[in-house]
Amino acid sequence: MLLVQFKLADGQRRIGVLEDEGRKIHVVDGYASTYELAQAAIESNSSLQSVASAGLGAVVLDYAEVAKAGRLLPPLDHSDSAHCYVTGTGLTHLGSADGRDAMHKKINDVDTLTDSMKMFRMGLEGGKPQPGQTGVQPEWFYKGDGSIVCAGEQPLTMPQFALDGGEEPEIAALYVIAADGTPCRLGFAIGNEFSDHVTERQNYLYLAHSKLRVCAVGPALLIGDLPSHVEGMSRIRSVNGQVRWEKPFVSGEENMSHTVANLEYHHFKYPLFRRPGDVHIHFFGTATLSCSDGIQVAPGETFEIDVAAFGPPLRNRLAVETLATPRIRPL
Repeated sequence: MLLVQFKLADGQRRIGVLEDEGRKIHVVDGYASTYELAQAAIESNSSLQSVASAGLGAVVLDYAEVAKAGRLLPPLDHSDSAHCYVTGTGLTHLGSADGRDAMHKKINDVDTLTDSMKMFRMGLEGGKPQPGQTGVQPEWFYKGDGSIVCAGEQPLTMPQFALDGGEEPEIAALYVIAADGTPCRLGFAIGNEFSDHVTERQNYLYLAHSKLRVCAVGPALLIGDLPSHVEGMSRIRSVNGQVRWEKPFVSGEENMSHTVANLEYHHFKYPLFRRPGDVHIHFFGTATLSCSDGIQVAPGETFEIDVAAFGPPLRNRLAVETLATPRIRPL
């Protein structure tokens, strides 16, 4: 089941189930948000899919019309953006077969490894532990709170001081923390984790700075488990809509050096991230970037991430913010 959040023409929030190969939105009655639906499922000890199915009403809308009107919302949010954590892990994907072979040849020479390559090797050796065992912890980063999350068809705005605005096609997992502190995974969504790769490449210690950017998630939430093998296409479209770069990418545990369970454990092992009522959006990493092929995306161009299993593509145009430089006021 694919669930979407959106607004009606009058601004009211709604949720619905995608049908007819993503062309139609079958509205779920009784809930104004995915968060409300999740809370109902938690309280009734039911699955998210069963609660959504039970609420399907008579109204069916055209997805393309909702998207074109800019009324899509991220598939999960919180009414108070400060109660939504956006985080992620890196160096988790194996890449293509050729790239993997080359990577393996490099990592066998331990004495010459960079810190990043050492982290990658650790994931290969210990990221998929046996049941009952704890695997190696991955690279982890903080991206922001709910205020930085954009929906499909909304612009991704890079700061004026940014050196780059580049896509990162990823899978994100979406969670709500139950009243007893249990993290409840609702499902997964396409994500554009959007980073400043030029800043990051100056020095890997700038990773934290490069990640403090907006991101996009959606349009749909895939309820249930993540397929073990996920195939998609990442594209850059010019201002006139023509594809000027595209490349396939893969995800899912078959293509990762860590299990989803291991990544989840090393995030939610911290009590800070098990605060009742909070929302978490956690990115799982990627192995495919246009910047690796020398592509620099210009304002007005569009990122498009297309994964058939997740419904309609995630599209966002690159923009540049016009906010003034902050002034510090001493007290």
